[in-house]
Amino acid sequence: MTAFGGVFDLATKQAEMTVLEERSADPDLWNDPQNAQRLMQRLSQIKAEVERWIRLENQIVTITELTELAETEADDSLRGEIVTELVAATKAMDALEVEVLFSGSYDDRDAFLSIKAGTGGTDAQDWAEMMLRMYTRWAEKRDFNVSVIDISEGDEAGLKSVTIELRGSYAYGFAKAEAGVHRLIRLSPFNSGNARQTSFALVEVLPEVDDAPEVEIKTEDLRIDVFRAGGHGGQGVNTTDSAVRITYRGGTPEQIVVVCQNERSQLQNKETAMRVLRGRLLERELQRQREEKAKLRGEHRQADFGSQMRTYYLHPYTLVKDHRSNCETSDVYGVLDGALDPFVEAFLRWNVGRDTE
Repeated sequence: MTAFGGVFDLATKQAEMTVLEERSADPDLWNDPQNAQRLMQRLSQIKAEVERWIRLENQIVTITELTELAETEADDSLRGEIVTELVAATKAMDALEVEVLFSGSYDDRDAFLSIKAGTGGTDAQDWAEMMLRMYTRWAEKRDFNVSVIDISEGDEAGLKSVTIELRGSYAYGFAKAEAGVHRLIRLSPFNSGNARQTSFALVEVLPEVDDAPEVEIKTEDLRIDVFRAGGHGGQGVNTTDSAVRITYRGGTPEQIVVVCQNERSQLQNKETAMRVLRGRLLERELQRQREEKAKLRGEHRQADFGSQMRTYYLHPYTLVKDHRSNCETSDVYGVLDGALDPFVEAFLRWNVGRDTE
């Protein structure tokens, strides 16, 4: 089945669903609860996806049959039913259009999203906190489960950094549209002159994976430290050495540090930190591949922190503009309240083929 400039292979999806159903019937499956949960989540996702496409196919068949019958019998009384079916099919088609835009190998996975305050001092840290609220609202509107993995509060206000986990259908595929530098221009509430201030925050989006062939982590490349968690999390978290810091030094000029202190259990924090590390290593490899493809296409992309992918203007006018897809809106406050889907969908259309070329 081909649609909307993308390809949906229903037979392949149904075959994968059959394999997963067979694995789900294995009596030993729940000996590994974490793996079992991921398998059942993937099975549920594919079932829902296949059902949506079969339902659309049936709607199209019904419309075709009703139209042929109306023409054959010259029966105008069927017009209302045809219109009703056509409206329902159009709505279903619009909803499915986004799915065929996913082209990355890991778009159907859960995701980690990190926000780091950049240039702009206290304003930038406040901007990072505003973005956390924006993404939390957006994720809730998409029925994603959101949980905080690690958070570092600002010196005076806002956040220095925060990492959240997004769980839901195509969480990484949707969230990856937000990766990059976000610029805010406004009148600062943190100086007496209320002067115009430009602030930056960096968003990093990682796929959550356990089975990526691109990622190999050797035990000797890891250093694992435990410490007492601080900040949010409750009394049980803050009074035990449950927080985990993993430092990775393998095959990279710069070490990678991952911290998790959200869970009460040290083991849970370690497992979560390892998932973040795998995602970071995979995203680094995927980025390397994207850069190689960009070179082959003759593209030049700056990677410096000031090369923003989206700007949010609160002064001297209100506007949000994405500098990749050219999507824009004057409803800045709606966007900051989580209305990000137009930007995400515009990115997906702009990005068609870039993950696979």
